Amino acid sequence: MPLLDPTTWQSRPLSGDEHTVTEPATGESLGSVTLAAAEDVASAARTARAAQTEWARTPHFVHAAVLRRAGDLFAAHADELRDWIVRESGSIPGKADFELHVAAQECYEAAALASRPTGQVLPSEAPRLSYTRRVPVGVVGVIAPFNAPLILSIRSVAPALALGNGVVLKPDPRTAVCGGLALGAVLAEAGLPDGLLQVLPGGAEVGRALVTDPLIPVISFTGSTAAGRAVGEAAGRHLKRAHLELGGNSALVVLEDADIEAVISTAAWGSFFHQGQICMTTGRHLVHASLYEEYVERLAAKADSLAVGDPHREQVHLGPVIDDAQLAKIHGLVESSTAGGAKLAAGGTHDRLFYRPTVLAGVDDTTPAYAEEVFGPVAPVRSFGTLDEAAALASAGPYGLSLGIVTRDTARGLDLAERIPTGIAHINDQTVNDEAVAPFGGTAASGTGARFGGEANLDAFTDLRWTTVRGDVAGYPF
Repeated sequence: MPLLDPTTWQSRPLSGDEHTVTEPATGESLGSVTLAAAEDVASAARTARAAQTEWARTPHFVHAAVLRRAGDLFAAHADELRDWIVRESGSIPGKADFELHVAAQECYEAAALASRPTGQVLPSEAPRLSYTRRVPVGVVGVIAPFNAPLILSIRSVAPALALGNGVVLKPDPRTAVCGGLALGAVLAEAGLPDGLLQVLPGGAEVGRALVTDPLIPVISFTGSTAAGRAVGEAAGRHLKRAHLELGGNSALVVLEDADIEAVISTAAWGSFFHQGQICMTTGRHLVHASLYEEYVERLAAKADSLAVGDPHREQVHLGPVIDDAQLAKIHGLVESSTAGGAKLAAGGTHDRLFYRPTVLAGVDDTTPAYAEEVFGPVAPVRSFGTLDEAAALASAGPYGLSLGIVTRDTARGLDLAERIPTGIAHINDQTVNDEAVAPFGGTAASGTGARFGGEANLDAFTDLRWTTVRGDVAGYPF
């Protein structure tokens, strides 16, 4: 019996509309699920909270064992899960395998969190034991997007559970299975107690209810900056912690000493991997003037050489973008950019949802596809003359997520990175990187800083409690 039997994959009745799970490459139905409605959130939160009370008292090694088994199950069910990621999200198989690998690692790292030291003993002026202890927040609300659905759900779900919390997960309805129901199925098979994880695929109204529900004190949101602002504002009004991982328009800076032969593969991967539908995508190529013409020519040739098609039935480099709305946004930005004077060096065309990898030259601050986050396979290229100019260009704009710098002089690259505000920096690599052991997050319009990975998970999903203990009752002047 498959892990995700379409007749049994939803563990709780929901009151929203029936939703067809669609393959973007073909438009075919892969099954159907019932979506959540806003009124389902309160019930899910109550159920998760009730289960969490017992889970928090369960020994840490039980938490760890469940998460380790979940990591193993992502490997054991890899073939089935890979098909879902490929077909439901439009990923090529290699990207699906990367998601499965990271998902397993997130579970293993979360398992290790369960036995981390939870506090410290403090000095005290009084004759007492004084110490801090990390305690679960209770129930964590997780809102995850469509683009890397498995990773961007599990990286919050796994550590939150390991640290003793319940979770209400709202995956994007476009990836309800591989971003939500698949996690529920894996964790159930791994032995997670019933009720502790609630999966509510649904739209914005479900997300709003999640943010305002009184039983959910912490929200972990990954998505657009516009939506993240709304989540942050609502969370603030309700005095909740909101961990926001938002959009980006990340720069790849290519210095004059870079190996032009080697850098093109790096540059193409940064902009075209998963059709550019990644928050860390290289959205701006800043290239020294001495390399600029050759760089544009080579990157355009690389773009033209890449195969675009159905990743489930063909061997391709790029699959479809997620839906018609995303296609319209991408193509609209490309067309307005060329209308404003940018040169189309490659791409700029599409067949249904299959958008050709696109290279734009001659861009400036007013070019829409350079100034805005495209979230598509578009590589705008701009030249610079000095390190000061490169630093200024890379620092410009509202975002601060990821940065890549290519140079033969790594010390020079590190020095340049220090001048550019960003949550993540890579020397001699492109901007799209992720590891379960590393902190992840951006600054400014890209989010509220590193909130995922390692020690950051402890801060995100626990409260720090101060406790004191006396042998005798304290006495006071009155």
